[in-house]
Amino acid sequence: MHLTPEQTIGSIVAEDHRAASVLTAHGIDFCCKGGRTVADVCQRKGIAPAALEREINDALARDTKAREDHRSWSLLKLADHIERVHHRYVEDSIPVLQRYLTKLCHVHGNRHPELFEVAEAFQGCASAMAMHMKKEELVLFPFIRQLERSADGGAPLKRPHFGTVENPVHLMMADHDAEGDRFRRIAELTHGYVNPPDGCATYATAMAMLRDFEADLHLHIHLENNILFPRAIALEKSLNP
Repeated sequence: MHLTPEQTIGSIVAEDHRAASVLTAHGIDFCCKGGRTVADVCQRKGIAPAALEREINDALARDTKAREDHRSWSLLKLADHIERVHHRYVEDSIPVLQRYLTKLCHVHGNRHPELFEVAEAFQGCASAMAMHMKKEELVLFPFIRQLERSADGGAPLKRPHFGTVENPVHLMMADHDAEGDRFRRIAELTHGYVNPPDGCATYATAMAMLRDFEADLHLHIHLENNILFPRAIALEKSLNP
């Protein structure tokens, strides 16, 4: 993979999702802040662009697993995948993490008062994501599927009550930004999801689950912000020039 200064961070992961691990290791947000350029990010992080390119290509060479090019998927397949994989993961993980964090606050809260803020932040995420996913499943994704059916010669496109797909997309992206900020705070409070020396097995499990939840959230947001949403906007404009 060859990086150019004006290339966006989000487009790197859109081209090959295996690059995400390198960006994450450098603390580079490729989902909510995926619109930043390579030049800008490297300057802010103090990384030589050539070194970043080399690290990504080394990671791709080590990872020989077949890559899935989500850009080649239909909008219908991509929306279905996000619901089936990422929405269900969030729904399944939230109650488990809530129980663990409640237990940690009770057992370890005196020595680690930051756990109360972690639990509060995660509860905020749980509530916001439940509402966010319902809006996507009941409003935005059905319209995106309708867009693709119309483009394929199906039923004529009806103007939605929200005017244009850009309106709900902007709302969803604002939600993404908020959850990205929230998890950056959780990562900061837990020192990168570290189990402290006095932590128990539940503590270690909760930290591992929070780390996995954030990783899935990043991929979830990336698929929407950098692939699904831009393509839906472009398709709507092509149908309504």
